[in-house]
Amino acid sequence: MPKIVLTDASITINAVALSDHANSVTLTYEKDQIEVTAFGSTGHEYDAGLQNNSCEISLMQDFAASSVEATIYPLVGTRTTVVLKPTSGAVSATNPSYTITNAYLASHTPIMGGVGELAMTTLTFTGGTLAKATA
Repeated sequence: MPKIVLTDASITINAVALSDHANSVTLTYEKDQIEVTAFGSTGHEYDAGLQNNSCEISLMQDFAASSVEATIYPLVGTRTTVVLKPTSGAVSATNPSYTITNAYLASHTPIMGGVGELAMTTLTFTGGTLAKATA
């Protein structure tokens, strides 16, 4: 069975490709668990509720025009679209695209790091609707 090592993940935030500044990405696809247990049941029963997605991305900070800071700063407190793929190749069954529309960004840390360290920012997008494409 083939394995994949993330060395070429594709990350696009608000239609801006930021893969070349990222070094970590985590996408969590979740649906709320709604209890539907009724009288007479002998155990808990659940149905799926709304999607409750989250996406965490670590980026190497860059203050140049059209780069990290210029893209992220105006998104705080708004919803945007985030598109992720395991590799930068074409979308396929072995390289699916995951698009979160209306992903909310609550905060951004423009300056983070210690003396002699790489300046980083870690973003957490929450909510929105996740769609997977394989073609």
